[in-house]
Amino acid sequence: MASIKPHGDQWRAQVARKGVRKSAVWPTKREALAWATRVEAEIDAGAQRGHTLQEAINKYLESVSPTKANATQWEARRFAAFAQHFGDVALAEITSEAIGDWRDARLKTVSGSTVLREVNLFRNMFKIAHKEWRWLDASPFDGVRLPEENPARETLWGWRDIRRVLRAPRSGKTAQMQAAFRIALHTGLRLQEVLTCRYDTARKVLVLPISKGERRPVVMPVVSRARKLLEPLPKFTVGANEGSALFSRLCSELLIKGLTFHDARATALTLLSRKMDALTLARISRHKDLNILMKRYYRETAESISARL
Repeated sequence: MASIKPHGDQWRAQVARKGVRKSAVWPTKREALAWATRVEAEIDAGAQRGHTLQEAINKYLESVSPTKANATQWEARRFAAFAQHFGDVALAEITSEAIGDWRDARLKTVSGSTVLREVNLFRNMFKIAHKEWRWLDASPFDGVRLPEENPARETLWGWRDIRRVLRAPRSGKTAQMQAAFRIALHTGLRLQEVLTCRYDTARKVLVLPISKGERRPVVMPVVSRARKLLEPLPKFTVGANEGSALFSRLCSELLIKGLTFHDARATALTLLSRKMDALTLARISRHKDLNILMKRYYRETAESISARL
């Protein structure tokens, strides 16, 4: 409903409806009310539109995404698919029902965990559009049922498959990925971290680049066995996205199924857990929540634990 308030010796009319916000000052209250009624009718008839979905996406990518480390490209791809699904619509036209339809369509092609990652991104954009930009009266994600997350992966790299990957004769960027894989198996680093880290030989620690929003680089300890791989640290010219694709292709060529580069992180942390306490392991993995470390990256089986007891 429009707001009509005194403004000096005049009257200000304010309209906020379906994402459209307008205001005007009139000499009399009657004129202000007539204008507000006309504008609301035009909005309801579709003659006036608020900010569009694409405008919100562009603003988010320009002002929010750059504050996140290594997130811009992934977010841009996800937003492009989201915009393609809804088309050129006003932001306020996207309802909770429409979000539910999008959720169901995505679940036909991707897992629940993938949908949840996308929901976190899109929901944050709508939240900012509502509370900060004042482009919406409410977020369409409010009240929408979300799918359950996939069960945590339990796969570890075995020494036979590791040996096949490392001994496969390859050159160029694929050979760089083999070297990155070896480092990840001994340090628990993610692929992007392996490709961009720096080894401080004097302090015997790994230094990760300063993430956006952080004031200082991350320094992490390194086990003695990994230091030989880091002195000197290989020079990588492959990027994370290209490297991931090359590694997946290598595994396919070697007929290795069900294993990913990221599983090397879980393999490394599981093996390191046998030599150190949980807090030291968390310092290496840089997990602030020990539950995440326990549920997702510590993949020791009951049988292997029993064999060591």
